[in-house]
Amino acid sequence: MKRRDFIKSAGALVVGFSLADHGAKAQFGSAPIPGSPDNRQLDTWIAIASDGTVTAYSGKEELGQGISTAQQQLVAEELCVRFDRVHLIYCDTALTPDQSYTSGSQSHPANFNHANLAQACATAREALIAMAAQKLGVPAEKLTASDGIISGNGKKIAYGKLIGGRKLNLTIDPNAKRRDPKEWKVLGKPVGRPDMAAMATGRFEYVHNLRLPGMLHGRVVRPPVVGAKVVSVDESSVKDLAGVVKVVVRNNFVGVVAEKPWQAIQAAEKLKVVWSRGTALPKQSEFHDLTRSQPSRDTLLVDSGDTQSALSGAAVILKTTYEHPYQMHGSVGSSCAVADVQGEKATLYSPTQGVWYQKTTGAMILGLKPENVHVIFRRGSGCYGLNGADTVSYDALVLSQAVGKPVRVQLSRRDEMAWENYGNAWTIDERAGLDAQGNILAWEHEAWSPSLGNRPGPSTPGNLVTGMLLGFEPARFSPGPARPPRAYSNNSNGVPSYVAGRVGGADQGTGTVRSERVLVHNVVSPFWTGPLRSPARLQNTFAHESFMDELAAHAKADPVAYRLRHLRSERVIGVLKAATQAARWDARPSPKPGNPQTGVVTGRGVACVAYEGENGYTGIVVEAAVDQDSGKVMVKRMWVGIDAGPISNPDGLRNQAEGGALQGMSRALGEEVTWDDEKITSVDWRTYHSLPLGFEIPSVECVLVNRPDEKATGAGETSITVVAAAIGNAIFDVTGVRIRRIPFTAERVRAALRERE
Repeated sequence: MKRRDFIKSAGALVVGFSLADHGAKAQFGSAPIPGSPDNRQLDTWIAIASDGTVTAYSGKEELGQGISTAQQQLVAEELCVRFDRVHLIYCDTALTPDQSYTSGSQSHPANFNHANLAQACATAREALIAMAAQKLGVPAEKLTASDGIISGNGKKIAYGKLIGGRKLNLTIDPNAKRRDPKEWKVLGKPVGRPDMAAMATGRFEYVHNLRLPGMLHGRVVRPPVVGAKVVSVDESSVKDLAGVVKVVVRNNFVGVVAEKPWQAIQAAEKLKVVWSRGTALPKQSEFHDLTRSQPSRDTLLVDSGDTQSALSGAAVILKTTYEHPYQMHGSVGSSCAVADVQGEKATLYSPTQGVWYQKTTGAMILGLKPENVHVIFRRGSGCYGLNGADTVSYDALVLSQAVGKPVRVQLSRRDEMAWENYGNAWTIDERAGLDAQGNILAWEHEAWSPSLGNRPGPSTPGNLVTGMLLGFEPARFSPGPARPPRAYSNNSNGVPSYVAGRVGGADQGTGTVRSERVLVHNVVSPFWTGPLRSPARLQNTFAHESFMDELAAHAKADPVAYRLRHLRSERVIGVLKAATQAARWDARPSPKPGNPQTGVVTGRGVACVAYEGENGYTGIVVEAAVDQDSGKVMVKRMWVGIDAGPISNPDGLRNQAEGGALQGMSRALGEEVTWDDEKITSVDWRTYHSLPLGFEIPSVECVLVNRPDEKATGAGETSITVVAAAIGNAIFDVTGVRIRRIPFTAERVRAALRERE
């Protein structure tokens, strides 16, 4: 049944409206993909059936972060219905709106702040009240909506009875009144996740569990080294294996299709493929230095034009370098997708974060018209950015087209880890000048980051390994000199929270330091890269907050007091104070005096950030112990203060803050992509060191700062952004040793401690 037929048969209210901006355009600066539902029409977002139940349609999907619960709460609140009367459908190109990607922790802000889901519901509620006023003969101002019923002056009528299957063609009222947080009955409450029971009992259908009639199984054969190309494929090498249906070779893409998963695995392992030599890789030990000499695209984020003169008048100048490695998503379950390509039509069940971009780029790969490709989101492995979800979707499409039957593809652990789009490596120089009292006079930040690829976008599938193997080129940047900034931009938190953001006018940043310069160099990466939870923000904040601690130590100041001295944002100050008060912060300079230089010692570190300035605020205190004999770092407790605007679901917000803090600990203590002279070598859980199951989980206490009068911000990437710096600052507080390279492995800490001696 088509969506319009469903709505008609359900007797649903369909209210149309027009907007100056679509939701996707407001968030990402690009128009929705041609052929997608009209985001200006209410029937794109909401339908109310004759029984009063509400079906909401969203372009923001549930990846495991709990956003579907918050979206249901939002609809229930604005339409004044019970939570359990709302059914949410998300990310199906035949049913739902195009809201670009589900990424950047922008799902809730996109539907809470912008003229999308929330405003549609507010407009519909006011339209229903106006209809009821006419139906009941009661002035609209005397009517109220509650539990799907409009009542007043002793009369009432239910939504379903009021609508009667009719359509209303209305223009959205930009002044349609949203529900006041003081009146919230559903929002602001700790509503449990409806999907949790099924997940906990193994009944939830992930894309891995999907089965279609006649479905076959595929396996890819990736190059053995970076840059290798297919020379020849001996299909006869697998002809005697049971269940093999087809060997698929297209340009440098190689895969096999078989009747059963194990048969496909065996065939992929036995298939004889001759590959050319690969591309020599830079030495990992020299990589950070090499990035400085590569051609680059330069971005000058902020430049007050006076840093050199300010530094020349400083009592002391401090300069240091911080290094952050490539890190991978390392999803516990490897990525999976199911495709069914039949002639000129294709259906794809994918864990992609952008169903509409999968629709267009998938069509490019298949040589089909985009309108003939139907993409249906199915939840897969947790991603926190760009794991193998999109590339395995391309794999499934190619293999299904080759056999004309449904094909399920699940990547091997090695194929996922060796060829995913890693989080970027960074090399960061920080320089600051202090006056005689230790105040910061000037701050300069210069960074180098290698980049290649990104999410599938409107123009190319070549940003992923499968697209490249098929012959599609990745989107590349052209090197060029830095242009003067026209306006303040903190571009992935490249600009420290402590500078004023002074670019040709009033201060726009969150700090007090008015002499500032931030320059970023993007160079070409030898490996695929893409967003990984808090992309660039985490790396930049690691440098900023570590350096801030170094400045405080030089000034012999308490690290918290020193930060407060250079902050002017009430919201950053608020989360910093929330975390430190909860931790009962011991005000004193670091390092902690009197610590022995052997055995296990404990200390604390602090960090804070205005995440991109408008996407959440967080402060953290970490209590960590260091075994000075082995170098092992043990995080004992974390206190997180988080401000994401009005709190829609305190449990959901707390879960995001806790989960981010724990993942940040994993990335700080062990995670690093490694390689030799021709290939990636961190390809399993023995060689890529995320925190193992069963590790000692520290206590995490979250202080939620509610701001009901502010806009909603993202929350999923705030706490992870500050963890590495806080742990590094705690190590310094414990040992007096500053480690400026992630991860803080026992070997690296032990080596630093030996140098201390």
